[in-house]
This record gives sequence, C-alpha cells and structure tokens, in this order.
Amino acid sequence: MVFGAIIATAFAAEKIDLERVTPVPANEPIPVQDFFRLPLLQEPRLNRSGTHIAAVIAEEEDKHVLLVNELGTQKIESVGGRGDKDVHSVHWLNDSRLIFEVASQKLYGIGLFAANVGTINEPYPLFQYYGTSVIAIPPSNRLQPLVWNRHDPETGKDLGVAEINTAISTGSFVDLTIAVAGSNRHSALKDARDNNDKHIIKSFPVPEQGLGWSYIADKEGRLEFAVTSDNGLLQLNHLVGNRWEKCPVDLDNDNIVILGHGEEAGQLLVLGPRQEGKPRALQFMDGVTGKLGDVLMQDDGYDFYGHVYRDPITHAIVGAAFERNGPKVVWFSEGYRKLQQVLDGFFPGQVVRIIDMNDAQTRFLVATFSDRQPVIYNWVDLEKRTVGVFKRSAPWIDPQRMQPRNIIKFKTRDGRQLDAYLTLPAGASKKNPPPLIVLPANGIWERVVWGFGGEVQFFVSRGYAVLQPNHRGSNGYSWMFPQADKWDFGKMNDDVTDATKTLIASGFIDRERVAIVGSSFGGYLAVSGVVSEPTLYRCAVAFAGIFDWEQQIKDKQYDQYKYPEYGYLTRRLGDPSKNREKFDAISPVRHVDQIRVPVFVAGGMEDRAVEIEQSRSLISAMEKCHVPHETMIVNWEGHGMRHLDNRIELYTRILAFLDKNLKQAPAVAAAP
Repeated sequence: MVFGAIIATAFAAEKIDLERVTPVPANEPIPVQDFFRLPLLQEPRLNRSGTHIAAVIAEEEDKHVLLVNELGTQKIESVGGRGDKDVHSVHWLNDSRLIFEVASQKLYGIGLFAANVGTINEPYPLFQYYGTSVIAIPPSNRLQPLVWNRHDPETGKDLGVAEINTAISTGSFVDLTIAVAGSNRHSALKDARDNNDKHIIKSFPVPEQGLGWSYIADKEGRLEFAVTSDNGLLQLNHLVGNRWEKCPVDLDNDNIVILGHGEEAGQLLVLGPRQEGKPRALQFMDGVTGKLGDVLMQDDGYDFYGHVYRDPITHAIVGAAFERNGPKVVWFSEGYRKLQQVLDGFFPGQVVRIIDMNDAQTRFLVATFSDRQPVIYNWVDLEKRTVGVFKRSAPWIDPQRMQPRNIIKFKTRDGRQLDAYLTLPAGASKKNPPPLIVLPANGIWERVVWGFGGEVQFFVSRGYAVLQPNHRGSNGYSWMFPQADKWDFGKMNDDVTDATKTLIASGFIDRERVAIVGSSFGGYLAVSGVVSEPTLYRCAVAFAGIFDWEQQIKDKQYDQYKYPEYGYLTRRLGDPSKNREKFDAISPVRHVDQIRVPVFVAGGMEDRAVEIEQSRSLISAMEKCHVPHETMIVNWEGHGMRHLDNRIELYTRILAFLDKNLKQAPAVAAAP
C-alpha cells in the first residue's frame, strides 16, 4: 500500500448526500462528508418523569432543530428556524416545558425561547438580543430559572442576572426568524426590550467593579457568587442582600479554579491550589472566607479535569467523570458504583456514561462510545432490565473501518513526562512506515483526550498517521510545571517538537514525510513549529491561528470596556509596548523568513475570537519572503468552519496540499 496515495482532487466534486445514514460499502472510499457531518443528535435530555427525551438533531446540511420524543408512543415533535438558524442549549423546566437558545448564521445569538410538549412547534420568546444564557433552574420552582443577560445591543452593557417567569406566553414565534436590520432596527429592539421586561420577576445587581466573567448559583438555584475581571484580575464576589462583597480568594493565575457550587450555602467546588509534587485536587472551599475544605478526589498523576454527577433528588454530588490517560469515572456512593457495574454489563467493550435519569432513578439515558465508535445514545429501563438505542450520533461511520487511538508517553526537554495519542493507518509498520500529521490541541489549555475523532479518522483513512501531543499548558498537567509555564508558548512549542521527535525515533513513521496541522492555538503551534524547526516538517496547515500576539491584544483593546479578554491577556502576557523582545519571540509572523516549507492558511471572515487580519498578515509576510503557500479565506464563517460545504472544501484542499508536499522532495523557499 502506498500511504497518502489517494489524490484529494478525486473528491473535489463530492456531492453532499445526507439522505444516506448507513456506511458506504467496504470496497468504497469513505466520503469526506462522513467524517465532518453534523451528528444526528446532540444534547439529549430526559424529562423528570422519564416520559420524554428532548434533543438537538441535525436537519439538512447544517441545521440544528429541537426534537421531542415521547418514549411510550414514539410520538415526535420538532421545531426549527428558517434559513441559517440553529437551536442549542436545551433544558427541561418540568415534564412539559422546555427552554432553548437560538443562534443565527452559526455566529449570533438571537434569544431564549420556551415551548410546551404538544405545541413544540409554537415556541414563544423570553429574551431576544441580550446574549441570554441559563445560570440555574431552582429545584423548588423550575418555571422561574435564573438567566444571565450578557449584552444589551443598544448600550453594550452587561445586564446581569435575572429571575424570570417562563409561564407567560407573549405570542407565538413559530418560525424563529427574528432579525434586526436596516431602518426597522430601533423599532425591533424596542419591541424586543418590551417583551423581555414582561418576563423579569427580579433583577440582581451587576458588580460595581470589573466585567462579568461568570455567575454561580447555589444547590437550591439561588444566585450566590459572581466572578468579575478587573483589568485582567479575576475577583470572586458574594451576594449579600442586594450588594456584592469581595471574597478573600486568590483567583490570579488560576491559583484556584472554580468548577461550580458545593453542597452547602456559601460553598464552592474548586480545583485546589498547586501542591509541591502532587496533582491538583477536586475539593470544597468556603467561598466567603476562602478556607479550603474536604478533598473529594485527588488523582496520583493528573490534575482533576472533568465534571461531577449530582443526584436528581438530593442534588448531592455522588460521582465524577474525568480524564487521565483515558476516560475514568469514580463514584462516592456504593449505590452508584453498583449502577455503573450494571450499565457496563449492558454495553461490554464500550465507555458508558450516564447522561440523564428520571427522578425515580429507574430510566436512564446513557452514552456509549470508544475510539472507533462515535457516541450512541441509549435508554435503559432498570425495572424491566431492558435497553435500547435511542439514536446513533453518526450511523454512517463503520467502526470496523476506523483505527484505534493509542497513548504514548514522551519526555519534555526539562524531564517531564506527557501524553500523546497516536492513530496509525491500516497496514502501518516499521517496514511500511506511513507519513505523519502532527495535530496539536486547538486551545492554549485544551487537553487531547481518548475517544473518537472525525478529523483524525479522516486523515488516517487517507493513509496518514496522526500524532496528537499534549503540552505543558494542557489541562491536567499544571502540577508538573512552574506556574509561569501556563503562558509560555515557546515551551509549549518545544513540547510538541519533543513529542514529534520521540515518535520519529521509534521508527513507526516515515521521518522524511512529516507535516504539522492545527487550528486556533494549534494553528499558532503549526506555524511556530515550521519557524523553530525548519527541517523537521515538510509543510504546515494553520486555520484561524494567532500569529502576532501584540496584534491580538490590540484587537481586543477596542472592546475592553465590554468584554474581559483584553485585560486578561495583558495581565498574563504583559504590555507589548514594554515587552518588545518577548512579543517578537512568540509571534511567528515576525519570523517568516525562517520558514523553508509550504504553508496552507485558512480563516473565516466573521471570526470574532481571532481577527482574519492575523491570517492576512501571515499571507502578506510569506509573499514578501517568497514562502510557498496556499490560502482559503471564507465569508460568513467564524472561528471554525461551521457550514458543511465549507468543511468539505477545507479538508479536501488540505488533503491535496498534504499529498502534494509529502510525496516530493522538500520545497526550499528562496532567500528574501
């Protein structure tokens, strides 16, 4: 077999076919679209009595709509918006009422809506244009949730948290097609504001200093804490009566990371502080005094990185699911430990996670998955000892044609051991080594974890090995390194290099055919990699990357009084005008003259996280330095290709770029 031999142009005219929901025959190549299609189902939620499942389902090419399925009769209801509008963030309030959010063009939040079982296709607006998100649903009065209205479109102000009445219907909004445009904008905003005000029962004060970072309600759904950012310094505040008081808790440099509310009033669940030689623990903290409490769990090799389970009746914390060198779950209750054993027995060979359950704890919604199997959502009836598939998220994927993801260890140049994941194509061996794609994590602190990945399996299906290295900034490893390393991009780049060289030394891949591919912070690492290691990689791909950190800070400066990103970045990276040498060192666009291999650059014109000028500046610099490059800049895309046709084109072009550059002698850029 010749690895990487399938030419991407064979798929350039691939037609999108969403009618097929079964795998293609085993003798046919798997279409590009099958790796990047929207899951058929996301965010499944069981109502409290266990009679209905609500979920976000995929419709048409890129459409997310709300579906409600009555389990007894299999009656189905759904609602969605016309045009490029999507439903997300679904919550049951009681057995018959839901609330959900709607976004437009994969970019803009439209509002928060409510709908009732039986008339799901007749939702009504609760809040519009306020950037509303749900903070808590009080167990004692689920029809009056707390919501955070982040942004007033007229003033730009954070409106804070409000308790709202979802039982008031102010008119049907069947098509969810709200828009604000042209001369009608002022009138539309006024109508929306009038409607919004009708639902507010109580508004809570906004903290006087700083910008809103997060709000936290207690176990009973009462607003209790706010985290604000004042010039990048995070501050915990406690609500006392009708005013906020500062708490003596050190949140600077993530010394304490707040994960949610605890078991008692005034108590928080946190990722505890660093301890010499020990991973950071999951533990309680008194938010008012800052005093640390009991440790719930502490792994011997990784900082806690995961979420907790709460009992649906008592709302007590009963377990935690977390990541170490693979997915793990620990239960603090013997009853739940036995339940997990029963569920594992129903689905042998799969990772089994509880998604939801009814109040009686007799009917469960569980997710099962593996590194070769995308998530399958199943129902389990413990009383009848029966199970069934509710929905496969990607039934067009044949697990037998996917490849396993293996964990490898590598040492950093300062002697620490980190994890990376390696997926090899079929037939790979030391005698037949495949070309390699190095695929760093997308976020500064994102953790690469074990499980199914469509992007990885796509590259592997085309004959490439894929290495996904974690670095010192990845969640779970902070206990190993000095606190300053959390923002040391140069050392993170070195970690990726060390992982790549460790794998090359193993002999399992072709050392002469190595590429680095990344998006967002991974795109930054991709370009940094070919700057710092001009002979290690044969080419690089960067999508939505940051290439000039001074420019990134300047871009955020314009909104510094609305959003906290500017202060957060300057506090941790410093003032570019006073740290020229540092910003030059960490900004690869200023060192393009050191690149000796081709680079593919892609980005979305509507990217709000990373301005498209970052990509344009890199492209301009490469043109001046005569670095071979290809580009793909797309209108109406943000920080990630959200539309399927654009995703298919992007990865088809990336594959063609990789095939071209990993099959011939390395291209050497001319001297500037």
